[in-house]
Amino acid sequence: MSAKTGLRVVVTGATGNVGTSVMRALSGDSRIASVLGLARRVPDLAVSRAAWAAVDLAGEDAEEVLVRHLEDADAVIHLAWRFQPTHSPVTTWRTNVLGSLRLFDAVAAARVPVLVHASSVGAYAPGPKTGPGVDESWPTHGWPAAAYCREKAYLERVLDSYEQQHPEIRVVRMRPAFLFKEGAASEQRRIFAGRFLPGPLIRPGLLPFVPDLEGLRFQVLHTDDAAQAYLMAVLLDARGAFNLAADPVIDAQTLGELLRARVVRVPRRAVHAAVSAAWRVHAVPASPHLFDALTRMPVMSAARAREELEWQPRYTATAAVEEFLRGVRKGSGEPTPPLVGHLAH
Repeated sequence: MSAKTGLRVVVTGATGNVGTSVMRALSGDSRIASVLGLARRVPDLAVSRAAWAAVDLAGEDAEEVLVRHLEDADAVIHLAWRFQPTHSPVTTWRTNVLGSLRLFDAVAAARVPVLVHASSVGAYAPGPKTGPGVDESWPTHGWPAAAYCREKAYLERVLDSYEQQHPEIRVVRMRPAFLFKEGAASEQRRIFAGRFLPGPLIRPGLLPFVPDLEGLRFQVLHTDDAAQAYLMAVLLDARGAFNLAADPVIDAQTLGELLRARVVRVPRRAVHAAVSAAWRVHAVPASPHLFDALTRMPVMSAARAREELEWQPRYTATAAVEEFLRGVRKGSGEPTPPLVGHLAH
């Protein structure tokens, strides 16, 4: 594949876990001339050859604002996503789905030739947990009870029509596994476990046990490795969907080794009941529906990304989890509104 040079790239959701890594990956490549990061709040973060602007995709005037920012852009990487409040799916729908529709329309109106969209393993229908992994042809129906999966799957259907309506736009859909890095640990702790989980408890040897339950096999990728795939999707003439994941697949045994904790078989129903009870009283932000989705998500094959995007993860999945756990213990974060860290307590 031939690479293009001197590109102007716009990134939505540029201050989050993936966005900060993508901004750095783009700015560090000589083939990218300039980068504009869009977010609801402009950060105090310096990235070479990059500028920032504030846009709220949930705003009714967002499309008009976006068109102005996308003028003369060579590519748009769409990462903006709102995970909370999980108790108000209408709120997340307004940003994640309606906001994405505004962004897609703005890309077409501004005649941007490339759209790289952040989908997810969460868009996939339940599938096998073993074997070589599903490829990109696996159905993207999501797990309907989980808002995150439902929204990701809905946007897959939107893009099916969008590609037919706008054949002049090269559309790429990234479907990464769970993305971790130390600088996003505080944000992810707040998103999934809430503020009440003591960071030092995650230190190896302190947890009494790791639950081993049916379906607890999932894939992980370091966020910086995902960012390299996004960069290559912009530079190379790639189209369609790409699974992104690193080896090995994470399971209870792997977590037990990382945390030096016993692995104890626990019925999935018992864990679901505990998560449901905690979520109902707002003790944890992650919904039981997302837990259900996690235990049903298929293992993916990333062979297409390795071949067509010339991509190879630098970090193993275990190294990415280790870095995340270290970040949770330290209260790590970056100087952006979503990622700001807090001292572990």
